Amino acid sequence: MKNKNKDFAVANLDLAKSGKNKIEWAGRSMKVLKIIEKRFAKEKPFKDITIGACLHVTSETANLMLALAAGGAKIFLCASNPLSTQDDVAASLVADFGISVYAIKGEDNKTYYQHIENVLDAKPNITMDDGADLVSKLHNSYQLFHSNDTYYCSRSGEKWEFFGSSEETTTGIIRLKAMEKDGALKIPVFAVNESNTKHLFDNRYGTGQSTIDGIIRATNVLLAGQKFVVCGYGWCGRGLAARARGMGAHVVVTEVDPVRALEAVMDGFVVMPIAEAAKIGDIFVTVTGNKNVISLKHILMMKDGAMIANSGHFNVEIALEELEKIAKAKKEVRSFVDEYLIKNQKSNLKDQNYKKIYVLGEGRLINLAAAEGHPAEVMDMSFANQALAAEFFLKNKGKLLPKIYTISPEMDKEIARLKLEAMGVKIDILTRTQKKYLESWHEGT
Repeated sequence: MKNKNKDFAVANLDLAKSGKNKIEWAGRSMKVLKIIEKRFAKEKPFKDITIGACLHVTSETANLMLALAAGGAKIFLCASNPLSTQDDVAASLVADFGISVYAIKGEDNKTYYQHIENVLDAKPNITMDDGADLVSKLHNSYQLFHSNDTYYCSRSGEKWEFFGSSEETTTGIIRLKAMEKDGALKIPVFAVNESNTKHLFDNRYGTGQSTIDGIIRATNVLLAGQKFVVCGYGWCGRGLAARARGMGAHVVVTEVDPVRALEAVMDGFVVMPIAEAAKIGDIFVTVTGNKNVISLKHILMMKDGAMIANSGHFNVEIALEELEKIAKAKKEVRSFVDEYLIKNQKSNLKDQNYKKIYVLGEGRLINLAAAEGHPAEVMDMSFANQALAAEFFLKNKGKLLPKIYTISPEMDKEIARLKLEAMGVKIDILTRTQKKYLESWHEGT
């Protein structure tokens, strides 16, 4: 499809009006990004630069795209999850802002990867990722090389200049660190997720609230009194456990890291192995970024009516393929709720030979599949990091190695300062005497 000489693939352009309203609504709460956008519009740092992004196509992401476009960038955007696209937002980006978008909510895997190809076909100079699918495709299907302090990308005899890629998520950073360790990483990468103004807020407060939102929208279940099992106690798990407890749930945490497990205990949560939690839980949510966190063995232990969701990243955290194979029947009972009928190994009663297990959002990100993702207030800081990461590659052209970079402490604090200012919050500053004391070792107790 084409619109004003722009390639795109979206569900329905007639949804654009609703999408524009959502984009504007989110923009009201993204004041740090707006400050950066205003500077970009004046300085045009991305003039003649093409940016390819593989991110969740939401109203918040749209505001990031508009900030980059204001800086002169030509934008190509695809979804980083088949179920996370807001179709009206995608339509508005195309119809109202002339941005090339390839994203349709519910697209199959073949279409999902074709849309990633569409973005790479645009020959981007900078890429942005959420889960490292795009940068993995770049490494697997393109030639990446370095010559005279310049990085290049090449395919089918064509080559173009490449500056670097930024990564939004914990899951993506895990993949990229594995590539770096194996010597497979061929480009500079900016780890947005490592910023304090990203993971301390987006991961914790964003994931915590939006995951609960997705579960409730999908099921309308009362959380109070439920045994709510959180698999993983990283920043996402911390936020989710706190929000579930706040809703009255009895929260159980499972972990493999002894330090995080100890922290969960000290935070007042019950901690146990997943094999034990499987026997008692009512609702299970994975937030690890790993695979087979909830295995078929664990599912078989669960009680009739147990609900399983994922808010980590990919749908590999739950053993869905194995569950599909053993299920006697499967049906959709609500939007984003699939019921699996499986053998009840705990019962010898004839009328209880089978039990029902409910999987939410096809095991994909429930906060984006059934809800709208993280609130704009936290995405404001995350996407401020993304915008500055793109500028970082241009400012440091010729100086960067093929490795993972992180934001400077000074820039991290500046983003936090701007956010506080936008919220109307003032803080103290160190006096000259206090600074001198902190910098000296002569003055003791």
